[in-house]
Amino acid sequence: MMNEVSGRILIADDDSEIVKMLGCVVSRKGLTPVLAGGAREALYLIRTVRPDVLLVDFRMPEMDGMEVMRKAKEIDPDLPAILITAHADIQGAVEAIRAGAHDYLGKPFDHHDVIRVVLRALNERRLKLALKPLSKSLPKPLSKTAGGNVPLRDIFGPSDAIGEVIASIELVAKLNFSVIILGETGSGKEVVAQAIHRESMRPEGPFVAVDCGAIPEALIESELFGHERGAFTGADQQMAGKLETAREGTLFLDEIANMSMGAQAKFLRVLQERTLQRLGGGKSIGVDIRVLAAGNRNIEDLCARGSFRSDLYFRLNDFTIAIPPLRQRQEDIPFLAGQFLEITNVELGKNVQGFSAAAADAMLAYEWPGNVRQLRSVVRRAVLMSEDIVAEKHLCLKQSGADASVLNLEAGLTMSAGGDWEGQPLREVLRRSAACLERKVIVQALRGSGGNKAKAARLLHVDYKTIHTKVKEYGIGFEQIETGNETHD
Repeated sequence: MMNEVSGRILIADDDSEIVKMLGCVVSRKGLTPVLAGGAREALYLIRTVRPDVLLVDFRMPEMDGMEVMRKAKEIDPDLPAILITAHADIQGAVEAIRAGAHDYLGKPFDHHDVIRVVLRALNERRLKLALKPLSKSLPKPLSKTAGGNVPLRDIFGPSDAIGEVIASIELVAKLNFSVIILGETGSGKEVVAQAIHRESMRPEGPFVAVDCGAIPEALIESELFGHERGAFTGADQQMAGKLETAREGTLFLDEIANMSMGAQAKFLRVLQERTLQRLGGGKSIGVDIRVLAAGNRNIEDLCARGSFRSDLYFRLNDFTIAIPPLRQRQEDIPFLAGQFLEITNVELGKNVQGFSAAAADAMLAYEWPGNVRQLRSVVRRAVLMSEDIVAEKHLCLKQSGADASVLNLEAGLTMSAGGDWEGQPLREVLRRSAACLERKVIVQALRGSGGNKAKAARLLHVDYKTIHTKVKEYGIGFEQIETGNETHD
């Protein structure tokens, strides 16, 4: 049985019998028909009643459906228009769709087709309206649409902990400071970076995001600085790098700790001189960018260990924003869960009303190792599984995230690769057992990331080099990742 729906459907036709008939069809579905006997009455009702969908006859004496649709879009740009056509007007209806109509209905009507087309238009309108505030606040790409007035509280949440983050964004956004954004995986570092860009003095410029952890070390310099044709094997054409692409805008470097030392040195030179040279080129290119960098580890500690350049860190660290993990700002959990529920409702065409008390308690008690990203995934899956309200069972929290990985590891763990450790020194038993456990963890991380080493590295909070080295060391191949066979080849 389909979920009950609601919405106002404006039906405009000079044939009163068709208007009444269509009104009965949509009302039986729980929709509210708004009836108009002609074009001018339809336009008046669009201004006063604000319908959700417009059904308009293609041929009317005062004004044809194309003109009504055009004027309706001036009143409400998001109003989907469906044209009612006779067989001879099909070509005209096709032209109308090219001009912006949502769909058309040919006479004689099939009642099921009427409902199908109307519901599709209604769901599309609701999705657009639901996502419009989000797209204004977090445009992708952040370029010509920046500058929306959505309060930051409506994006991040009401907690005092996130309030400090918002205060930091507002303090530094309009300055040309470089900013380091620290936070656990999934905590919203790129969302903060986008908010800084949107509130900055250069919101009309591009926002260019680079995931340093997802780019192999051999390609990171080409990705950042660009290259000339023939600069290396496979460089069959000139390519501008991310630094050039971000000129007069913002460059966001996610997981910057994964950048190689060589790339760090060249990047520091660019920041100091405000010019760059593409790989294989000799021409200096001016660069005017604001840099935001992010990481899930303390970069200062990496500097102390010699794995990150201190001079680059000091150059980037004009200002630091630390995002608290979701488990430390519980007030934001119901707020964010409600937002994700509403967006998913529109996306799936459902009408899930909210969360049961037990579900709400379970979300508040959960640790959320994957932070906001995990919460969004859990809510989306729960809305898909539920009918009217999200129950605790729909959340599947005990089987998600880090908990499931630990349970699976405990269930399948053997003491060593061979299992024969009798008579071995304790130190050797522990070494072999630790290696076995480490291999299992890496295999599971690779399986969960689809074999992507960079994603697996981020999941385990290690750098790309570590994963790459361990995969070679343990002889982990594609077959083990696909089948779950974790024994050595």
